[in-house]
Amino acid sequence: MNPRLTAISGRLKGSVFAIEDPPVVIGRETSATLCIADASVSRRHSKIEKEVENFVIEDLDSLNGTFINEVPVKRRELQHGDRIRIGDSQFIFLTHDGDFKASGEIRFDEGPVISGSTLQFKFNDALYVMARDLSALMKISTTINAIRGVEQLQKTLLDLVFEVVPAARGVILLTDGGGDTQETEFSSVFGLDRVRGPDVTIKVSSKVTKWALTHRESILITNESEASKFESSASLIADRPVSVLCVPLIMLDRTLGVIYLDTGEPNTVFDQDHLQLVSAISAITAVAIENARHIEWLVSENQRLIDDFNIEHNLVGESAPIREVLQFISKVAPTDSTVLISGESGTGKELAARAIHLNSKRADKPFMAVNCAALAESLLESELFGHEKGSFTGALTQKKGRLEIADGGTVFLDEIGELSPALQVKLLRVLQEREFERVGGTRPIKVDIRVVTATNKNLEEAVTQGTFRQDLYYRLNVVGLEMPPLRDRPQDIPLLANYFAAKFGQQCNRRITGITTEAQARLVGYDWPGNVRELENAIERAIVLGVTERILLEDLPESILEAQATVSIAGTKYHEAVAQTKKQIILSAMQQAKGSYTEAAKILGVHPNYLHRLIRNLNLKEQLKK
Repeated sequence: MNPRLTAISGRLKGSVFAIEDPPVVIGRETSATLCIADASVSRRHSKIEKEVENFVIEDLDSLNGTFINEVPVKRRELQHGDRIRIGDSQFIFLTHDGDFKASGEIRFDEGPVISGSTLQFKFNDALYVMARDLSALMKISTTINAIRGVEQLQKTLLDLVFEVVPAARGVILLTDGGGDTQETEFSSVFGLDRVRGPDVTIKVSSKVTKWALTHRESILITNESEASKFESSASLIADRPVSVLCVPLIMLDRTLGVIYLDTGEPNTVFDQDHLQLVSAISAITAVAIENARHIEWLVSENQRLIDDFNIEHNLVGESAPIREVLQFISKVAPTDSTVLISGESGTGKELAARAIHLNSKRADKPFMAVNCAALAESLLESELFGHEKGSFTGALTQKKGRLEIADGGTVFLDEIGELSPALQVKLLRVLQEREFERVGGTRPIKVDIRVVTATNKNLEEAVTQGTFRQDLYYRLNVVGLEMPPLRDRPQDIPLLANYFAAKFGQQCNRRITGITTEAQARLVGYDWPGNVRELENAIERAIVLGVTERILLEDLPESILEAQATVSIAGTKYHEAVAQTKKQIILSAMQQAKGSYTEAAKILGVHPNYLHRLIRNLNLKEQLKK
């Protein structure tokens, strides 16, 4: 062996350098074993060292890189005849004497076609041979990186692979991208036959694919005996492919799947060049597949969010609780499930019910709302079910009930907890059979309705106490929605206040430009026991009684002004002084009455209930206990 480097271009052209005592350091510095005075060469550019009987070249983190046969390499075993490019200089690596024609063209190995053996090619090595066929790789990279769908990307990729590899069939198997490859289930499988297209059955060796996934190495099988080592079930032998090539798709530290190619033509055999080329293609493809998957996920997630919140509704707010309500409505609206909406008075239960109806397939049908607490039992029964002519005194004509009028649409029963036991039984029949009889009638009437109910009571407690039927409760509570109280979403209060200010300003023909900082702080700090309905009334009152274009602190109701604000923004000195004066007057009256609320109310000339409210709002209970 006579290892040496022959310079074929650059400043050292025509020189021959013997590699007698490796390692040989190549660089610009004068202490380098092979010094190249060229600015394109780093001080310590690369080195050649001996490993057993072979020579290896390693790039030393150079600025412009080290190239073998025009392929950028980090560390690579050298073969006789390899062309090395360092900066503007090129060398031919020779290990033995013989004819060799120096040329500027890329020289590929001209060894015999590999047959009767299995080659294993590590994924990391592929990164340094990606330029073996630059035109093919550039075309593949440009084409597949412009595709956004995974399925289209797989088909296009196999079409392009067939242009550079003589495969008869190709399959791309994709995993979920997880780390466990022992029990792999493929999330996507796409196969293509060069002649018959995609709609054919292609047999794939499970052991070969599993081996490639597990070891993260490419496999080239070119004879039957080697195939039997991988597939004892003989699926490879049965199909008798001449060559099988399986290359893993690796993205950073994750294995995404494999590219599986085979051919049955006796005159067509895969070789090492094909193995290296497909391995290089897989490095490009893995990134494209990961990007396409991510884009598909983003598109689907974006559509899901649009579907979640692109619903017709009159609910005002952007807080997390209200977003959860809107997401619930988007999911339940398209169904026909019975919905029970619970929550405190004034939280917008009817608005939620209307939103469910407006975003359902029944949106073009009637929405009938009935308040079960607003009517006496006999009137409510007639209102719901209707009555026949002459069924009771005053029934001069036949009347259809709300349930019958709402046929095809939605019936909203508010305050369902106030329903009498007799009507609970009738409603249960409607829910079970979707039929009822009018008051005084004998003919059953079938209806197609969706029932949405609401209550501010705890129906579970009512069931325990025996005031509400358990079977009816379960029929109503198929899907439950809890409307959040306003105190749990204080960030929505300014939005609601401005919404109501604009609404009532237009109704009252008054120009309202906003709410002062002090008034807004007091609104946010108030507990709102009446929830949104109380806030709506407070803003309407401020619009009616106010005299300026902005809602001032003094325009708000006394109950809000008297309440201790929970935020750190102080009110005006006037209102602070008024609050302190009220406290002193009440404390003095309670002291005179010796703690009696009734006597103190008489002294102050107010109703005892109002005195209780003042003490609660002004946080005087603790002082009165002392």
